[in-house]
Amino acid sequence: MYVKQLYTGCLAEAAYYVESNGEAAIIDPLRDTQVYQEMAQERGAKIKYVLETHFHADFVSGHLDLAQKTGAKIVYGPTAEPNFDAYVAEDQEVLPLGEAKFVVLHTPGHTMESVTYLLKDETGKNEAIFTGDTLFIGDVGRPDLAVKSDLSREDLARHLYQSLRQKIMPLEDEITVYPGHGQGSACGKNMSSETTDTLGSQKENNYALDPKLSEEAFIEAVTEGLVTPPQYFPKNAVLNKTGYDQLDRILEKSEKALEVASFDQYRQEDNTLILDTRYESEFMEKHIPNSLYIGLHDNFAPWVGALIEDLQTPLLIIAHEGKEEEVITRLARVGYDNALGYLKGGIPAWEKAGKALTSTPQLKLDELAARWDQLNEQVVDVRKVSEYETQHLQGVRHLALDFMPQEVNELAEDTPYYLHCAGGYRSVIAASILERHGRRGVSIEGGFNAMDSSKLPMTETQTVDNML
Repeated sequence: MYVKQLYTGCLAEAAYYVESNGEAAIIDPLRDTQVYQEMAQERGAKIKYVLETHFHADFVSGHLDLAQKTGAKIVYGPTAEPNFDAYVAEDQEVLPLGEAKFVVLHTPGHTMESVTYLLKDETGKNEAIFTGDTLFIGDVGRPDLAVKSDLSREDLARHLYQSLRQKIMPLEDEITVYPGHGQGSACGKNMSSETTDTLGSQKENNYALDPKLSEEAFIEAVTEGLVTPPQYFPKNAVLNKTGYDQLDRILEKSEKALEVASFDQYRQEDNTLILDTRYESEFMEKHIPNSLYIGLHDNFAPWVGALIEDLQTPLLIIAHEGKEEEVITRLARVGYDNALGYLKGGIPAWEKAGKALTSTPQLKLDELAARWDQLNEQVVDVRKVSEYETQHLQGVRHLALDFMPQEVNELAEDTPYYLHCAGGYRSVIAASILERHGRRGVSIEGGFNAMDSSKLPMTETQTVDNML
């Protein structure tokens, strides 16, 4: 038997390849499925199942493409109602895989169709559990992401409490826990940076598996501090339930090199958005006016999902040469399938054609410190709630980047705002949003991480839960 975790850092998402005696199962695949097909081919195995733990909200799964290309059976848990051909398994149903087998454990709570797949090896020994968003390392899935559920988050949390105690906690301590996400995912609050563990270790260290924890205390713990999930989550969940276009067709349609004249013509059409994916320093030095900056090198896809409201927004891409396909693929992972193409030759070609460019100013820390009394009311902290509440500059405005497009009108049009995040990536995104809304944003060099020795006034450090 062979098990491999395929972890994607940008989405903090874990897919799995499981194989026994020439048969393979892929659990919670990403939309770009070539890696799973290549792995099976290299190992001389046939993909028999695509096992889905639930209808994912934070990414578009590759179940449909993978099933179509390999003939594999798509499997969901009880109560799932997909709008395509799939097998809805029963609780405790056994799915044979070579000489091994999976047992379907219905574990509702994160969503009502959520399941955990218990893997038994060739001898019948319980080997591992693939928990999806039911159980993470150090946490459990948030109970407010179900698609069109009539249940409250408290109701779902109650289901989750029972699922953990009836289906997972009775299992052996030596079983390996393979979760669907790790630290950085918006599907939980306090996930560990570790991406696997033993169940015994989780029983000792994960608050949600504390045998002394009452149901009411559990419900309070998992629902406390939840903020509104990213706006694209319910949209991705619907795509995973109803279906989507093939990634191959998206790439064929979108991977087009546009000459400057064509790019310029497209950008003048209603609702078209220029998405600049280069490094922060390049964007700040020169960019096409009113571009949205989201750098490919960091948490690109989640920020696209959080900040571009309509999945069908026509997108014009600015990218480093050779990175265009990666940009389109990572957009598609979160359901953005309407890229019109990319600027051939990039910003140098645009500049050579005499087209307008602008820049984003940056304020050095020593200048901020020297002018603090004059500038402090114009400083905006764009980090997450948890980061701000842990420690922040005294008296500054907090406007989390996640919700800036909805709240940017709170900022005056004629005032420069000095923006900082932790290291500089998010503040440049924020500055591009301000620019698109007729405001003036200045990125603070180095961000909060560089302010320890700046002698700027800080709040006392607090210890808070790692909320979204």
